Amino acid sequence: MKVAVLGYGQEGQSTEKFFQRKGDEVAVFDNFHDADLARFGLEEFDLVMRSPSVKPVGEWSSMTQYFFDHCKCPIIGVTGTKGKGTTCSLITALLEELGKKVWLVGNIGKPALDVLDNIKENDVVVYEMSSFQLWDLKASLHIAVILKIEPDHLNIHTDYDEYVNAKANIVKHQNTNDICIFYCKNPDSAKIASQSPGQQIAYPVNERAALDILLDHLRIPGNHNRENAEAALLAAASLYQLSLADFIHQYKDKIIQAFKSFQGLPNRLEFLREFNGIKVYNDNFCTNTSSLKVALAAFPDAKIVLIAGGRDKTANADIPDIKAAIENAGNVVKTILIGESGKELAKVMDSCSYREANSLQEAVDLSVEECKLIDKDKETILLMSPAAASFDMFKNVYDRGEQFRKLIMEL
Repeated sequence: MKVAVLGYGQEGQSTEKFFQRKGDEVAVFDNFHDADLARFGLEEFDLVMRSPSVKPVGEWSSMTQYFFDHCKCPIIGVTGTKGKGTTCSLITALLEELGKKVWLVGNIGKPALDVLDNIKENDVVVYEMSSFQLWDLKASLHIAVILKIEPDHLNIHTDYDEYVNAKANIVKHQNTNDICIFYCKNPDSAKIASQSPGQQIAYPVNERAALDILLDHLRIPGNHNRENAEAALLAAASLYQLSLADFIHQYKDKIIQAFKSFQGLPNRLEFLREFNGIKVYNDNFCTNTSSLKVALAAFPDAKIVLIAGGRDKTANADIPDIKAAIENAGNVVKTILIGESGKELAKVMDSCSYREANSLQEAVDLSVEECKLIDKDKETILLMSPAAASFDMFKNVYDRGEQFRKLIMEL
């Protein structure tokens, strides 16, 4: 079989190796524009595989579609704008504690085709799904989890409606035996859920007494993470065909153990260390205003020294919103500004509320200095939550997070 692979990122490379192992003839096309497609002779291929980074055209397949067509076991899929990785990891932790063999794939785990041939019928797949993976998907999940939906990736999608419609493919092809778990406080999550012909389960749930006792065992901070854990519990209960109450009653001890053991994910409100009464958190995956609000709300009773700034994803249109988020939080003692958007924030913020740094090293030094000035009547938090992309000063968001982690651990 002749296979064309469009795009050569992580999933494109995985696809090439997958079909080469099967003895197929594989051609890779990368770094192209839409206008280049006509000269590739794609009509001569038996299968055209789109990477998530490539906009779908015609009857192409995709890595995600191929996986769905050939996966032998149930798939739990999670989509949303933020929180997908944490929710997927919590589902995986719960199911593994219950003795299941779980394959975590998608954005948070391995490329799905890396593990396809190893999956058994009694296993479970947990799939983190972006809008790009869902864009042209013609299959849906046995259990679909829809977190909060907000504008994102509008530099790729034509508009917000296209972004939401892409996400909706997670449920459009479900049947009446399938399950859709959705965040009922968000209109777009509810809108997507309404398109599912399966059972629709809303969260946060109303009956909270037993649930909140369990959630108190979480080690990761923030109400948003409690909500992510609630979605994960509902997904696990649905797999076992139990109500949430019955699932908690039957597996309470194992749920508690899973929550206690879960450390959280790198760069997502990740606790790094405590020194001199200062707790340090790495939230470098925070690249927009809404994520910053969530991070600041995770520590309502603390005093925070915040490191923020980078390359703004809205051409600085959200600078007033970032300023308002910091000021309205009420728990930020000082903001250390870095990067391009830091300079823009400095133009609109009160001069006594911030200090500017020319490097991440200087930002860390200044933030530690400011933390030491805080009276210790409340918990002191040093938080890096940039509310901006990383490309002005770093290779990518992972590089920014690793450099911050290294500087903190060397203190």
